[in-house]
Amino acid sequence: MCVICFVKALVHVFKIYLTASYTYTFRGWPVAFRWDDVRAVGGSSSHRALTCAAAAAGVWLLREEALGGDALGRPPRGARSQAQCLLQQLRELPGQLASYALAHSLGRWLLYPGSVSLMTRVLLPLLQQGQERLVERYHGRRAKLVACDGNEIDTMFMDRRQHPGSHGHGLRLVICCEGNAGFYEMGCLSAPLEAGYSVLGWNHPGFGGSTGVPFPQHDANAMDVVVKYALHRLHFLPAQLVVYGWSVGGFTATWATMTYPELGALVLDATFDDLVPLALKVMPHSWKGLVVRTVREHLNLNVAEQLCCYPGPVLLLRRTQDDVVSTSGRLRPLSPGDVEGNRGNELLLRLLEHRYPVVMAGEGRAVVTRWLRAGSLAQEAAFYARYRVDEDWCLALLRSYRARCEEELEGEEAQGPHGPAFPWLVGQGQGLSSRRRRRLALFLARKHLKNVEATHFSPLEPEEFQLPWGL
Repeated sequence: MCVICFVKALVHVFKIYLTASYTYTFRGWPVAFRWDDVRAVGGSSSHRALTCAAAAAGVWLLREEALGGDALGRPPRGARSQAQCLLQQLRELPGQLASYALAHSLGRWLLYPGSVSLMTRVLLPLLQQGQERLVERYHGRRAKLVACDGNEIDTMFMDRRQHPGSHGHGLRLVICCEGNAGFYEMGCLSAPLEAGYSVLGWNHPGFGGSTGVPFPQHDANAMDVVVKYALHRLHFLPAQLVVYGWSVGGFTATWATMTYPELGALVLDATFDDLVPLALKVMPHSWKGLVVRTVREHLNLNVAEQLCCYPGPVLLLRRTQDDVVSTSGRLRPLSPGDVEGNRGNELLLRLLEHRYPVVMAGEGRAVVTRWLRAGSLAQEAAFYARYRVDEDWCLALLRSYRARCEEELEGEEAQGPHGPAFPWLVGQGQGLSSRRRRRLALFLARKHLKNVEATHFSPLEPEEFQLPWGL
């Protein structure tokens, strides 16, 4: 009996030491994987490591004109003299300095409060408990990754491949991208984890054990090494990877699937199309010009733009009581069922208009917009039933179009990793009536967006985490 007690006490002491060492000595841990530790994955990945010269600038980002050149009425660069260019740069210098100062102080603190050291200290006991739970209950393996900018990224991997479950969920890896105050120790990974999937969680630069500062470029650099780690060290195939982004995590999730289009699926939960409308909601109206410039130049979370570059299966989860990603009013609680200002609506419309432009023209967009106003599952179902959508006919039409495209593109690279590339011109030249156009638009909307009756910060239930629909 004494021997058994001694062993139990020893195990308990070891667990306490291990949990403590997670936080206090993680910077001394050996590096498990670097961004340039890349090898071929069954010949399916065409992405190579950056050269050392390019690494300093970071991985590629999708950038727009920072200030919208057309709106300012600037002439093309070739039409301006060197003196005019210099004068324009001098005029813009004060605005650039103000924008930089705002982005690196108040802007970052508001957008990424989880990177503030005070919050980390307050949450430290909860983070330690979360780490202990993942290690003990799910046999989590912590690893340090080094991104191309030198930041060390704190990750946790839960492997279910040995026991994938009756539905085979464990054979898929869900890479979880947390929100602006989320950590993998206590974040959105709980839903796919409890649903039986293999899960890889990671912390933004400056969160938890990760080093650096969570600006978009650094976040993308971190996401790049996480995806490479999953492919080249954990040995998952690209088609087995599901990227799950919650809230601000939608930026890194869409960046990953845009950059690695062969990845299997994308799930976006309580996220938005663009940061500018949400930033204008919380900042003084007199700051509008400065806020827009700051976001576009330094904090450009252009989720919808990146989403439209991914050709694979997508599911959007819209929370019907979400006042964080809503622009309905300024800083006031939402009334029950008020979903009209939810930025997930714009995200869905942008996606469908890119993928199915003929279907979404005119009355197609109008009917989807009205459907998006349904503030409860019952209202949504009633609206859908009113139009008597024939799902079998919709599926047959889409499959017929896909088969025809595959015949035309057989053997061509234009077909892509998920079949014929978007946009799909379904209905063009087929005499699609207005009624059928509306029904097909509603069918596509319901397949790409699911309502969840929850607030922004409510934990997602395991049964509500689903894989996207596919033909």
